[in-house]
Amino acid sequence: MIKRENDTTCLFVLDTNVLMHDPTAIFRFQEHDIFLPMIVLEELDHGKKGLSEVARNVRQVSRFLDQLMSGADKDEIDAGLLIGPVSAGGGIAQPSTGRLFFQTELLDLKLPASLPGSGADNNILGTAQALSKLRTDRQVIIVSKDINLRIKAAVLGIPAEDYSNDQVLDDVNLLYTGMEALPDDFWEHHEKSLDAWKEEGRTLYRVAGPDIADWYPAECLYLGEDGAFEAIVREKRTETEAVIELVDDYRVPRHGVWGITARNREQNFALNMLMDPDLDFVTLLGAAGTGKTLLALAAGLAQVLDRNLYREIIMTRVTVPVGDDIGFLPGTEEEKMTPWMGALMDNLEVLTKPEGGEWGRAATNDLIRNRIRISSLNFMRGRTFLNKYIILDEAQNLTAKQMKTLITRSGPGTKFVCLGNISQIDTPYLTETTSGLTYVVDRFKQWPHSGHITLLRGERSRLADFASQEL
Repeated sequence: MIKRENDTTCLFVLDTNVLMHDPTAIFRFQEHDIFLPMIVLEELDHGKKGLSEVARNVRQVSRFLDQLMSGADKDEIDAGLLIGPVSAGGGIAQPSTGRLFFQTELLDLKLPASLPGSGADNNILGTAQALSKLRTDRQVIIVSKDINLRIKAAVLGIPAEDYSNDQVLDDVNLLYTGMEALPDDFWEHHEKSLDAWKEEGRTLYRVAGPDIADWYPAECLYLGEDGAFEAIVREKRTETEAVIELVDDYRVPRHGVWGITARNREQNFALNMLMDPDLDFVTLLGAAGTGKTLLALAAGLAQVLDRNLYREIIMTRVTVPVGDDIGFLPGTEEEKMTPWMGALMDNLEVLTKPEGGEWGRAATNDLIRNRIRISSLNFMRGRTFLNKYIILDEAQNLTAKQMKTLITRSGPGTKFVCLGNISQIDTPYLTETTSGLTYVVDRFKQWPHSGHITLLRGERSRLADFASQEL
C-alpha cells in the first residue's frame, strides 16, 4: 500500500479487473471518490455475455451503476454521483460517502514515447496522469489487480495500489492451522481444575485456565511425540474453560478407515474430523502428497457404504487447466468432468483392492461408482444437497463469493469437505490471502460444527518428498 498524502480524501481510478473480481468494489472506498474511465465501461460491456462468474459479476456491476444513475441528469453526473445505499450486499460494514465520477470528456493523454500502443492499460495510465494535473486538490491513485499495470504505473511515477478489500489476512502465515502444541508442563498447571470421565466409550477432560482463551472449537491439541496425547476441543464453556476429548488412533490397522491408516499426527486428526458426524464442514490444507484426497475419499466411502450416514459421495473441483486448455469435451456432465478427476481415479485405485481377484475388484468398483457422483461447479446454483458427502477439491482456486455459493447448497444431513493447497493457485487475480479457501478457514474457525487441519508431512513417496523440498 502506498503512502497517502496526509490521509486526505483520494480519487481512485478503478481498473476493470477490480469490478470483475468484486462487483461491490464501488461501495468499499468509504469517504473517497471513484473515477471510472470510459475504457473500463467499454471492457465491462465486452465481458457481460456468458454464464461464467466473471460475466455475472459484470452484469451485477452494470445493475449497481444503473441504480446509482437512476434519475440523474447530465449536470449531476458531471458533478459526481453520491454513492448511496443501494442493495450492494456482501456484508459492507461502513457505507461509502464518496462520489462516483465517469469520464465525460476527452482527456489530454500524454504518455511517454517509451510506452507504445494504445491498449486499455495504457489508456488507464494516461487517464490517471491527466487527472492528477486537473485535480490538484486530490491524490489520484490507480486501483488494479493487474501486477503489470501497477509496475508500469510505478515506472511512470503514478500512484497505484492493489485492491485489498477482499484480503482475509495480512500474511498467510497467520492462517489458522487447526492444531496447537500443549506446553510440557500443561498437566501440572491444570491438575487442580481437571475433571476426567467416560461417556459412551469416549474419554473427556474438563480443563480451565487462562491459556484456554486462545483455543477454538474443534481445535486439535497434542503433547509429546505422535500418539502420546492427542485430543480435540469438544466444547468451550467459557473463555477459560473447555471440554476436550481424546481422539481415536487411526494409525493402527484395526482402526483403519476403508483400509487406510493414518501415517502421522495430522492425518490422524484429519480422519477424526472426517469421521465425526457432528462436524458438518471440514477443511484440509496441505501440499501435494499429504493425503488430502485419499483421506477424504476413504472416510466418505466408510460412512456411505459401511455406516449409511450419507446417501452418496459428490466429488467436484474447479476446472482450471495447468497448461493449455484441451477444448470442449463430448459426453454427459460426468464424462466431461472425467479429465479433471484424475486425483479421484488415482485414489480409487488405492482404495479398491479387495480379495477375490479381478471379479472381486470389478464388483467393488461397480458398487463404489454407483455411490460416487462427479458434478460440475457450473450447475451448482439453485441446488440443495440432502444427506450427501460432498468433496470439493482444488478449493484454493475459488473466490470467497463462489465458496459461499457452493457451501450454501448444503441441506440437512450433508457433510462438506474442502481440500486445497493455497500455494498452488491457478485462478487469475487470486492470492494466498484472498483465496476463498483461506476465507472459509478463517471464518469457520469459531463455529463448533466445523474443523480444520493443515497437513504438513508428505506421504506420497520419498521421490515426491525430495522434489517438494528441493525443486
